[in-house]
Amino acid sequence: MTARAGLSSTTGPDRCGAPSWELFEDPWRGTPSFADEECVVAAAGLVQLGETFGLDYPINAFMPGMSRAEKPAEHVIYGNDPAHRADYLDGYYLQSSTQVDGLRHRRADDVGFYAGTADELVIPGTEEIGIQVWADRPIVSRGVLVDIAGLLARREEILDHEAGQSIPYDYIDQALTAQAIELRAGDIVMLHTGWCEWFLELTAEKKLAQQALGRATGIEQSEEVLDWAWDSGLALLAADTFAVECLPAVPGSPFVQSAPNDRGLMHQEFLAKLGMPLGELWRLGPLARRMDALQRWEAFLSVKPLNVTGATGSPANAVAII
Repeated sequence: MTARAGLSSTTGPDRCGAPSWELFEDPWRGTPSFADEECVVAAAGLVQLGETFGLDYPINAFMPGMSRAEKPAEHVIYGNDPAHRADYLDGYYLQSSTQVDGLRHRRADDVGFYAGTADELVIPGTEEIGIQVWADRPIVSRGVLVDIAGLLARREEILDHEAGQSIPYDYIDQALTAQAIELRAGDIVMLHTGWCEWFLELTAEKKLAQQALGRATGIEQSEEVLDWAWDSGLALLAADTFAVECLPAVPGSPFVQSAPNDRGLMHQEFLAKLGMPLGELWRLGPLARRMDALQRWEAFLSVKPLNVTGATGSPANAVAII
């Protein structure tokens, strides 16, 4: 693996070599380090039409959703006098709708938290590997939409969202080829599957049934997809799915032994080992349809998490401009 923007040395080991944080000038920043100033300038040049797309769903859109633990936030508006109004959210789960997983979100069962962060430091108010790093300096780069749903539609195929169909790496590669897109270090990749729009059209009863089933469409767990994400120098990997990867993990997942608490999922690999944030439940439908009409798959993209010191995740506050 040759060094990319943000690396502290001229060359670095492959994904299975030294810990990734040893490669970055700012270890707590993780792979968003790849999206350096040159990437930001290049991304700004993609703005040609001035059309903006908010990529966040409403905060309670996924209530009920796939998580049993999360409850709807209560929005309270109050006034101190007849001329005044202010408001607050009560019981707001920061990762209940469109969000970004921070590097505190998963502890690797075999090596611990990212950057060797001690368990006792991962508490409210401490700074180590907290999401405020990306709020202080937002993640801004070229956003590339990989239209997996569109690829399959052209083949007259559909993803079986009810069954939580797994998406092999080959689908990603085939979609990139069909769209004539070559990834660059620092890119933010957005996988469009149609899952969010499918789920939100379900009745409340069917949403609860899907929650009980515990199945959700996403990337198939494999070493291949991790190698692709790392070797491509992705700053962030996002999807319009519940967990980016499929739930549950596919039989034979190579991470069953290393991630027993996650039952073979890749989250520990992405977050605790690579330092790569994951974007979940992104609102990609409108952007995907517009990009398909234009046959243009790249945009200026900004991701600005809430500035909550030590948070494990945050609403994405993501904006695409074409």
